[in-house]
Amino acid sequence: MGRRHFGSVRQRDSGRWQVRYRGPDGLLRSAPETFARKSEAERYLTLLETRMINGDWVDPLRGKVMLEVYAADWITHRAGLRPRTVELYRWILGRHIAPTLGRVPLAKLDTPLIREWRSNLLAQGVSEGSVAKAYRLLRAILTTAVDEDRLIAANPCRIKGAGQQKSVERPVLTLPQVFQLVALVPERWQAFILLKTFASLRWGEITALTRADLDLVTRRVRVRRQLLERRNGAIESGPTKSRAGNRSVAIPELIVPALVTHLGKYTAEGPLALVFAGLNGQPLRRSNFNKSVDWRAAVDAVGVPGLHLHDLRHTGNMLAAATGASLKDLMTRMGHDSPAAALIYQHASAEADAAIADAINARLTLHFGASTEDSA
Repeated sequence: MGRRHFGSVRQRDSGRWQVRYRGPDGLLRSAPETFARKSEAERYLTLLETRMINGDWVDPLRGKVMLEVYAADWITHRAGLRPRTVELYRWILGRHIAPTLGRVPLAKLDTPLIREWRSNLLAQGVSEGSVAKAYRLLRAILTTAVDEDRLIAANPCRIKGAGQQKSVERPVLTLPQVFQLVALVPERWQAFILLKTFASLRWGEITALTRADLDLVTRRVRVRRQLLERRNGAIESGPTKSRAGNRSVAIPELIVPALVTHLGKYTAEGPLALVFAGLNGQPLRRSNFNKSVDWRAAVDAVGVPGLHLHDLRHTGNMLAAATGASLKDLMTRMGHDSPAAALIYQHASAEADAAIADAINARLTLHFGASTEDSA
């Protein structure tokens, strides 16, 4: 048998076989493990040579960086992450990933270890949704380690379905239930409930609205930004959740009187005054809203225990969908991104969006008639 042109194998005193080879950088290296048979060592060396020829070889020394170090750097320098997302990722890393896998070098991570980590989280009572979020974050981090930084040869996150999250079906209020809920909350928050529902607004969007964002003559709400409450308690103004989130939403005519009443009684003067502010005029916090509104008692009385405030947006979305509007028009109204850039059709959808609001208004009129203004 002729002498090998790439690398060498030799038998050690223990009887096991060692592989040695030179990388593309000319440095002499040894395989991280020895082999029981010479044929196994030669197959490993052949695989290494093939990877180098194909450009797929990864220096095993680069995989020695610990996961928690690499992950922290990934979160800090990942382009396009919003401040709230950075906080969330750091929390997930510190809470669910680093305690078990943080000190493991990237090259030592394998699928069985990832599977054991995931199973342990579930056994500890961590919800399936939280485990799925942690798995998706870990998979994204290791994808970068493979594709961009070439620290490891393959992503060990290969557990089928581990990143899928089964969302619990959220409740949808009927129109009578919406107005029953409105009647049960203090007057200061009645317009808030109505606008959040029938304009399908997120918390950060509705709390960021100013007088200048409301046009009650044309019945439109302009969503330009959102308020974000950081984990340290600070409230910051930032861009909408996505490009499609920056939008103009038409509202039903029958909720306008409630907004007029609210602006006259509870909103400060000036175009930049927050429409829905705390009692001191400062940006509204979720905790302050919960103190001002006995939410649990109200939703229990309506007959929908466990209803979340965000479910009002879900209700509004369902009402809009029930009008028969096209998918694109619904995506625009809700502020959702789509494969086709939402901004391309956003301006053209204003007329269709107004039709959605008119259709909702017709349903409100059918159910409540002229009494709606008084109940709101």
